[in-house]
Amino acid sequence: MSAGPDDTSVLTRDAAKQSLTAQYARSLIEASLDPLVAISAEGKIMDANEATVRATGVARDELIGTDFSDYFTEPERARDANQQAFAKGSVIDCPLAIRHKEGRLTEVLYHVSVYKDARGNTLGGFAAARDVTESRSADQRFRAFIESAPDAVVLTSSDGTILLLNNQTERLFGYKREELLGEPVEVLIPARFRGGHPAHRAKFSREPVLRPMGQGLDLWGVRKDGSEFPVEISLTPIESPQGLTVGATIRDVTIQKTASQYARSMIEAGIDPLVTISPEGKITDVNEATIKVTGVAREKLIGTDFCDYFTEPELARQGFQQVFAKGSVTEYPLTIRHRNQGQTEVLYNASVYNDIRGNVLGVFVGARDMTAQRRVEAEVAEQRNKELERLAELERFQRLTVGRELKMIELKKEIMELKRGQTKVD
Repeated sequence: MSAGPDDTSVLTRDAAKQSLTAQYARSLIEASLDPLVAISAEGKIMDANEATVRATGVARDELIGTDFSDYFTEPERARDANQQAFAKGSVIDCPLAIRHKEGRLTEVLYHVSVYKDARGNTLGGFAAARDVTESRSADQRFRAFIESAPDAVVLTSSDGTILLLNNQTERLFGYKREELLGEPVEVLIPARFRGGHPAHRAKFSREPVLRPMGQGLDLWGVRKDGSEFPVEISLTPIESPQGLTVGATIRDVTIQKTASQYARSMIEAGIDPLVTISPEGKITDVNEATIKVTGVAREKLIGTDFCDYFTEPELARQGFQQVFAKGSVTEYPLTIRHRNQGQTEVLYNASVYNDIRGNVLGVFVGARDMTAQRRVEAEVAEQRNKELERLAELERFQRLTVGRELKMIELKKEIMELKRGQTKVD
C-alpha cells in the first residue's frame, strides 16, 4: 500500500523534526568542554564530541564503532561502570583516566546514564567525563602544604569528625594517621577543655577564630599516652563539596606557657608596682603591688588608661610618650592616686619591649614607691637638725665655760698682783 499525499507530508515533517532534534543534540554535545560520548548497550561508541577527540587524540570517525572501554588505563573498570549504568540506570563519579594515543593521561570522574525510547526500551548510554586533573593537582598541592606546616593541622567535618591530618599531628599526639581518621576531634582536644568556651561555640562559624594563650582561653591537648599539654588553636572554616568543614591549626605552647608563668611569677615577686602597657597606653597586666597602691582590682585595671591613675595624667602621658621616643625613661617623678584619695609618690622607670623582629609590643613600667625613702629622708633631716641644735648648744656652753675660765684667770692675776703689792709695802 503506497502512502498518500497526506502520509508523505507527515513523514517529511517527522524526518525534519528528527533531523532538527539530532542537530540540537549534536550542538549540545559539542558545546560541552568535557568529553561526552554516546554508547550502545554493547559498549560501542556511537557519537563523541571534540573534547573527546582532544582527550584521546583519535578522530571522531575513528572513535565511532570502537569499544568505549579501550580508551582508559583500566578498561575492565570502565566496562564494569558501563554495565552498572545499564543495570541501574546510571553511575555517578566513577574515577577513571583517559589515555591519549601519545601516552598522556587525563584523570576524570565519569557520569553515565541510559536513555530510552518512548516505550521505555533502552537505546544506549550517555557518558560525561569531568576532567579533574587540575583539581587533583590542587588537592596534592594542598596536602603538600598541610604536610609542610610547622604545626599540627587537622581538617574536620561540621560534626567534628577528623577527615585529614598531617605528620605534625601524628608526632604531637603520638597517634598513627589511620588511628585518627574518622574519629571525633575530642580524642585530641577533650570536650572538658573546650565546652562552653567562645572558641568552641564559634568553631563552625564562617569567620576564622584565633584564641591565643593569655586571652582567657585555656585549652589542653591529650596525647595517646594520656599526657596533657597546653595548646593554642586557630580555627578556619573551609567550604567543600561535602559542606562546611573546619581546619584547625594546633600548636604546643608548653614552652610559651612556662615562660609566661615564669614572667608572671617575676612580676608578682616585685615589691614595687609593675605594669605592662600596650602601645596605645592601655594596661595589659599588673602585679599585686599595683592593686594595693591604686585600690583597684586587677581585672578592672586591665584595659584601662595607664595615665588615669596619677594625680597629673598629662604629666604621666608625656613620660609615656618619652618612652616610645627614647626607648626608656628613668626616675620619672609621679604620684599615684589611690581610689580612696590616698597618694603615693613614685619614681618610675619604663622601657619598651619588642618581638623578635624588633616591632614594639608595649612598655614595661616599674614604679619605685618613694614613701619609705621620703620618710627616711625626713627622719635623717630631723636627726640632722637635732644634731645641729645640740652642737649649737655645746658651742654656747663652751663659750660660757671658756668665758668663765678667762674671768677666773684674770681674777687670779689680780689677786696675785694685790698680794705682790702688799708684800712690797710690808
